Amino acid sequence: MVIIMLEIGSVIDSKYKILNQIGQGGMSTVYLAMNERANKQWAIKEIRKDGMINYEVAKQGLVVETDLLKKLNHPNLPSIIDVIDREGAFLIVMDYIEGNPLSYAIEEVGAREALEVIKWAQQLCDVLSYLHTRTPPIIYRDVKPSNIMLKPDGDVMLIDFGTAREFKARRIADTTCLGTRGYAAPEQFGGQGQTDARTDIYCLGATLYHLFTGHNPSEPPYEMYPIRHWNPNLSTGLEKIIFKCTKKNPKDRYQTCEELLYDLEHYHKLDKEFLAEQRRKLALFITSAIFTIAVGVAALVGAGLKRQTVNSSYAAHIESARLTMGEEQINKYKNAVSINPSNEEAYLYLLDSFLEDEEFTSDEEQMLRSILNEPANARSRSNESYFKENEEGYATFSYQLALLYWYFYKESGNRAYAVKWFENVANSSVASEQQKVRAAIFGRIGDYYLKLGKRNEAGDERVSYQDYWGDLVKLYELDVIDLDNEVTALRLYYEIIFQVFNNTNEFKGSGVGHEEMESVVTGITNKVNQMKASGQSDTVVCELTDTILKDANRALNTLEVTFAYQAYEEGE
Repeated sequence: MVIIMLEIGSVIDSKYKILNQIGQGGMSTVYLAMNERANKQWAIKEIRKDGMINYEVAKQGLVVETDLLKKLNHPNLPSIIDVIDREGAFLIVMDYIEGNPLSYAIEEVGAREALEVIKWAQQLCDVLSYLHTRTPPIIYRDVKPSNIMLKPDGDVMLIDFGTAREFKARRIADTTCLGTRGYAAPEQFGGQGQTDARTDIYCLGATLYHLFTGHNPSEPPYEMYPIRHWNPNLSTGLEKIIFKCTKKNPKDRYQTCEELLYDLEHYHKLDKEFLAEQRRKLALFITSAIFTIAVGVAALVGAGLKRQTVNSSYAAHIESARLTMGEEQINKYKNAVSINPSNEEAYLYLLDSFLEDEEFTSDEEQMLRSILNEPANARSRSNESYFKENEEGYATFSYQLALLYWYFYKESGNRAYAVKWFENVANSSVASEQQKVRAAIFGRIGDYYLKLGKRNEAGDERVSYQDYWGDLVKLYELDVIDLDNEVTALRLYYEIIFQVFNNTNEFKGSGVGHEEMESVVTGITNKVNQMKASGQSDTVVCELTDTILKDANRALNTLEVTFAYQAYEEGE
């Protein structure tokens, strides 16, 4: 039986009439009350001394919660109205949040619809990001379904700040281990440093796991399987997001809620289906290049019986490889390379075969390196040295391999690895002007990924964010559409918008002004709107334009907040 401590119908502090008990937790009881003077309902949380061993600890938690909430103002957080310290009890008067906790929703219907959960996740990312960007940052530490209230309008509210704490930059570890087993991050149990924003990201990931699957991570065996283990119809992209959120090592998780929010808003781009579509488009490009090359090769047939025999054997291996799959297919392409290491056809088909599983893996990369470095038959020269003699074919291969690193290689350093191959194209004397411009664009961006933050032997930075910004502006001013196509232009615009959003503070710190960044973002928005108004029906173009316009708004908002905070600090 639940014991009601405050009497129903009683009036507290001469104005709050207790109407009903609406909740009970381990440390407190929550009542619905009416301020009859203002004709408004409030929630009153009560913690009593009677029968509680750790009353002072529990009370201190509520004092912390009160002090924190008083300083906050966010649509997904309740507001503190009043604090009443009575003999034997401590009362907090706060917004009454109509609705039920998400734990109740899961108990009633089990796993929730994916789009519904994504909407809640985005709101929770927003409110956690708000907390983490306070001065000092506030770490919530107990995100779980029972602490998230679902309102009738479908939005959520983060409640119960009893375990929240302000982040102390000089503190080595937390003094108290608080949180809920199953949802809590490993560092909340001590010995791994103090909790920070990444702790909340873990808790949120565990909560989303529960919402997506209906399986409670706080119940035995306290283990989170991939979400598609429970429901194969769930997105592979969402599975990757949950997996990254709940990594044991905080360094392996999303580092900020902004990063997590970005992936949630673009989760379909992490799906195997999306990557497969990109692979299909890449394959069409490669096939077109091969067809062009094949026409040129056909014009040279008849150069001699020996050459004809070699080509026939080479072609036979290619045709045979195309009828097989897996390791057997790769071995046949490898045999074709050994027959004629200067011909690009086997290399290009080999790249395509690596993408059958929609990912360019480190094992496949090592295999490709081995093939390029391996001597052909008894010759001492490597396959790649012969291949380089076919300048046009080698440039085509270099460009395709660079794209594989850029878009499909999931190991760290993917864009840095792509730089070398883009440089091959940019420095080629036979590559088309369009290929060289594209390669220079991608290579320049990739080179910054490689050099930013690094220093030379003298201790000076090799490149600065000021340098980076200058080159981004040059790329923006380049009319890529005339040189190539809309998709390349949009990918470039997307890259610039992303860098403005992701590196606003770094650019600002290196001397790039608000107006400079805003001008580029606005200019890209105008160009993209013009492209959209042209009635382009291509699916990829439409998706890219919509994504860029949405992210441009986020970038502009980030600029406003960043420079407004600077003005505030300077007393303007």
